[in-house]
Amino acid sequence: MEEVVILEKVYGDRSGFLKLDRKLKALLGELEVEWKLSAVKKNWVKVSLRGEDEEISANLVREELGEVPYSLKAVEEGKIYRGRFVDLGKVGYGAYVDIGIFRPRPKDALLPLYYLKETFGDMPVRQMISRFGWVDNLPVEVVATKVEFGAREVELAFSDAQLKRIRGWLEDGHDKLFVTGTVSENVEKALIQTGHGRDVKRIEELGLMETLLVLKKGTQAPGIIKEIGPHLKGTLIGAIKFQE
Repeated sequence: MEEVVILEKVYGDRSGFLKLDRKLKALLGELEVEWKLSAVKKNWVKVSLRGEDEEISANLVREELGEVPYSLKAVEEGKIYRGRFVDLGKVGYGAYVDIGIFRPRPKDALLPLYYLKETFGDMPVRQMISRFGWVDNLPVEVVATKVEFGAREVELAFSDAQLKRIRGWLEDGHDKLFVTGTVSENVEKALIQTGHGRDVKRIEELGLMETLLVLKKGTQAPGIIKEIGPHLKGTLIGAIKFQE
C-alpha cells in the first residue's frame, strides 16, 4: 500500500471528500488501483492507494495534489511550501501557518510580526487579519526563512507570488470574500439561492474547501455575508472591504 498526505485539508462540512474522490477518478480512472481517503492530524487528507498500479498512482497524486513535508527534518530554508493559516489572531507576535509538519510532533510555522510589519506597515496583527480578510484555513504559499531544529521552530515569509496576489486583492477596489469550510459548488449554490449570483464578478478556487469571491464594483461584502452566511453553516468568511 502507498500513502500520500496531500496539500489539502477537509474540515467544516466535509464536502471536500466527494469532490476529491471525483478528482482522483479523473486522475487514476484508467489505472489498476483502489484508493481510500481519510483525514489525519489537523485535517490534512491522506490518500491510501492499493493495487497493481499503486506506485505510479502515488506519484501521479504527488504531482497533481502535492505532498506535505511530514518531518521537521525535511523542511529546507529557501524552499517554498503551501500551508494554511491556523489560530489567527490568537497571538500578537505573528501569524501561524500549518505546512504539514507531523514529526517529531505537530508543529506550526510562524510568519513573525517583524516580517509582517516590514511587509505591510506598522499595525497590530489582528488589524492586519481583519483588513486583509484572512481566516483560518486560507491557503498561503510561503518560504521557510529560518529552521531551528534544536528549538523546533520554523519562521516563514510569503512567497513572491503570494505577496503579489495579496497586494492585487488589496489594490483593485473590489470587495472580496474568502470562504473556508465548504467546496466552491456550495458557495455558488448559496449565491443562487439568495439571488446574489449577479453581484459576483469572479469565483476562484483557492483550495479544495477554500473559495474567493470577487464582488462587482459597488457591491459591499458585509451585505453579501449577511445573506449567504446562513446557507453556509460551519464556514468561516473573511472580507476585504473598500467601502464602509
